[in-house]
Amino acid sequence: MDTSTFEERKTIATTIRGGMHKNLRHDSAHKHVAGSADYIDDMPEPAGTLHAALGLTDRAHAEIVSMDLGAVEAYPGVVCVLTARDMPHSNDISPSHLDDEPVLAEGRVEFHGQAAFAVIAETRDAARRATRLASIVYNDLPHAIDVIQAREAGGKLVTKPLTLSRGDAAHEMPNAPRRVKGEMRIGGQEHFYLESHIAFAIPGEDDDITVWSSTQHPSEVQHMVAHVLGVPSNAVTVQVRRMGGGFGGKETQGNQFAAIAAVAAKKLNRPVKFRPDRDEDMACTGKRHDFLVEYEVGFDDDGRIHAVDATFAARCGYSSDLSGPVTDRALFHADGAYFYPHVRLTSEPLKTNTVSNTAYRGFGGPQGIVGAERMIEEIAYALGKDTLDIRKLNFYGEKGSGRDLTPYHQQVEDNIISKLVADLEESADYRKRRADILAFNAGSRIIRKGIALTPVKFGISFTMTAFNQAGALVHVYQDGSIHLNHGGTEMGQGLYTKIAQVLADSFQVDIDRVKITATTTGKVPNTSATAASSGTDLNGMAAADAARQIKERLVAFAAERWQTTPDKVSFVPNHVLIGEERVPFNDLVKQAYFARIQLSAAGFYKTPKIHWDRNTGRGTPFYYFAYGAAVSEVSIDTLTGEYMVERVDVLHDVGRSLNPAIDIGQIEGGFVQGMGWLTTEELWWDDKGRLRTHAPSTYKIPLASDRPKIFNVKLAEWSENGEETIGRSKAVGEPPFNLPISVLEAISMAVASVGEYRQCPRLDAPATPERVLMAVERMRAAS
Repeated sequence: MDTSTFEERKTIATTIRGGMHKNLRHDSAHKHVAGSADYIDDMPEPAGTLHAALGLTDRAHAEIVSMDLGAVEAYPGVVCVLTARDMPHSNDISPSHLDDEPVLAEGRVEFHGQAAFAVIAETRDAARRATRLASIVYNDLPHAIDVIQAREAGGKLVTKPLTLSRGDAAHEMPNAPRRVKGEMRIGGQEHFYLESHIAFAIPGEDDDITVWSSTQHPSEVQHMVAHVLGVPSNAVTVQVRRMGGGFGGKETQGNQFAAIAAVAAKKLNRPVKFRPDRDEDMACTGKRHDFLVEYEVGFDDDGRIHAVDATFAARCGYSSDLSGPVTDRALFHADGAYFYPHVRLTSEPLKTNTVSNTAYRGFGGPQGIVGAERMIEEIAYALGKDTLDIRKLNFYGEKGSGRDLTPYHQQVEDNIISKLVADLEESADYRKRRADILAFNAGSRIIRKGIALTPVKFGISFTMTAFNQAGALVHVYQDGSIHLNHGGTEMGQGLYTKIAQVLADSFQVDIDRVKITATTTGKVPNTSATAASSGTDLNGMAAADAARQIKERLVAFAAERWQTTPDKVSFVPNHVLIGEERVPFNDLVKQAYFARIQLSAAGFYKTPKIHWDRNTGRGTPFYYFAYGAAVSEVSIDTLTGEYMVERVDVLHDVGRSLNPAIDIGQIEGGFVQGMGWLTTEELWWDDKGRLRTHAPSTYKIPLASDRPKIFNVKLAEWSENGEETIGRSKAVGEPPFNLPISVLEAISMAVASVGEYRQCPRLDAPATPERVLMAVERMRAAS
């Protein structure tokens, strides 16, 4: 482990080109702009490449009485048609191993758009046209589309629920001076990655097959392809150079496309590419889980919380997928940044006849935090107080304060939320601006304004303890150039760049010596998904471990060759200092090679100190917490419900940032994406179970014009991770996604002004203009 101080490392980083803690552009940024970054669909197709397309069903829930594929098979260019019976070994690709997610539907349709067959043809156009010629006879069955219908149909769950409990909420709730009950609907979200799912399977000899897949989890695609084919994992190699976005949507959802491409490739002994179009991708792949949160909170006249009892019911879709851990994480974050003396939280992962929902940036955490902030909002309006004052009153305390234990019994040891919020409150001039907005609203008839400051406390680690491990492979070649491979995947977030910076820093060489190579299961095995904001934490430490091994060998060699002691050997910018002699790095490497010193190492890292027992609902599932806060100011038109985000100020904690430029970009992007989830992005199914928002024409992601007019983002430069993470940095992928909850609350304040702030508007998410207008009308009617 590098024991140098942050300031020393920062000084060195300015000496070499591209060490840790330095602004550095994304390694592919210039390629993205120029259009020269190669994605899977840009790869030259080998001779004989075939193309696949899915045959989608048009019932939400039905038995398949018969399926006539004669016209499909006869269509010009069609080479073969695959059904469930053509899967060589297994027709299941369930990531939870519950045997509930078929590659292709057999006998029963569980959601509208479920694939029942796949067409393999000479061209993509022929394959897609042929899928429309199938004749399928159905016997319709009752279907449940949302949480309420699922409950009415018996409340079948896709996985076991979880309860987190501390204290005695049932006893303390009636004793609280004040109580509020309510419910909130929190909508789902489409991933809308720029590159849709794609898989390209190339058959090899014997059982071997290579699959290029747009996936965040190459090892899982490897396991699923091997499982469906009935071959060992060592016969399947999965490769990923980059994805055009993932956001969690490519953690498990790529399994189906990879498996079908692989089965067809081995069956026909020809390469097979599978790329659905945007409509198909949106119709048949999972989304963020939408929730119905039912809550009761007891509190006193000051606004201090006494007890919380809440149920988080989720639309999970037809299969388990990742719904268990997603709904678990919603409960893990249902405390937000607040201490609940007595608490009971329950999940309800409901089965519905919709596409199986899956991972999405935040992985259930944002839904939990939104629920927590709603309860704070309820208390503030009930008492006629500023929501920020209620927040500050209920923050977690310092370690050992008696207000530092989460509902899952983990002690919060690194709490900085009070300082961070106080700093932002002052720098954003929150109090004055809020007073000005109250004065403005008192004199404005149509346009109303709102402002809110909301905090973020987000746990970092996979809650499945085994996933918190990573490997890296590092080669140093004779000329001093370095080859880097690790288990993390690049989806635009800059992971490859950050890990290359780690290596450059470790060896004290310029970053252009480090070659970043495509993620492949053939080099680093048994990897975890690039998810849970853990990509840099895990893979950075694994790369540093590999560098440490090579450096130790080089130090021992140099000490022996120069007849000195190891403590007299140190790595300095582009050189190795041996006693008083400065030897160029590449010269030492060359000499080490001729002395037969191993210049390659496999690094490994496992996150320490974490454990979780789901059966008891107790443990330390998170290595540390990342913190942040945002102040958002909005204006709404009370005649139309339309709104604008006037200004946003963010102060976010990333510890000692490995790359401030990339981290600020992640914060800005996460904020806008989260703002879209809470304001414009609405998923809508009709009464037949058909997803009607399945294209850009009907599903509204934020545009450039939707970004805040004034957008100030700063890092909490005084923060340093108390745990031994890489460079004392903190994760930055998911936590910033929660910052735009401040936008939702600011809109809520603007709406509440219509009713003189006498009651909580109880805005559901997304707060579309229609919902805002309806809330305004409710306020008018109540006043």
